[in-house]
Amino acid sequence: MNFIEYDLLFESRNQLIEEITELEDKTLNHKPVPDIWSIAQICHHLYLTEQAITEAIARGIRDRDYKNIIQKNIYLISDMKKKFKSPDSVLPSQKPFEISKIIDLLAESRDQLLQVLYEMDKDIVLNKKKARHPMFGDLSLDQWIELLSLHEQRHTKQIQDIKFNIM
Repeated sequence: MNFIEYDLLFESRNQLIEEITELEDKTLNHKPVPDIWSIAQICHHLYLTEQAITEAIARGIRDRDYKNIIQKNIYLISDMKKKFKSPDSVLPSQKPFEISKIIDLLAESRDQLLQVLYEMDKDIVLNKKKARHPMFGDLSLDQWIELLSLHEQRHTKQIQDIKFNIM
């Protein structure tokens, strides 16, 4: 993994943790409206998504190298005006969470991802490996990492908006 990818992961996670650390459990679990996720649910979704991405990257690392992987426009995920439907596998729990549990889950999923990336053979080039994404199709593994960071930034912005409206 190169430094840019690591920096993206580090920066997006720090921003997220900074937004949620001081929240009370009541605020964390407050749903602004019935069909909008609470901050806790957003964080649980991020945890589940990171686990799914880690599995995709681990599978992609084991796959053969590819010569011509087309780089996709994954930046559309940053457009807050666009709505996306999450796959059922990454839909958050309806149960309430404590802030300490959310932070532990986020740490666990990040540790699992970093373990996969640090344990891969040093000769592996992530932009020569790919895995299938449900929305974008085949993505190089370096784009998966970038997408994870963009996805986390998107939801951090959503958390900021929720906090602004309830605090």
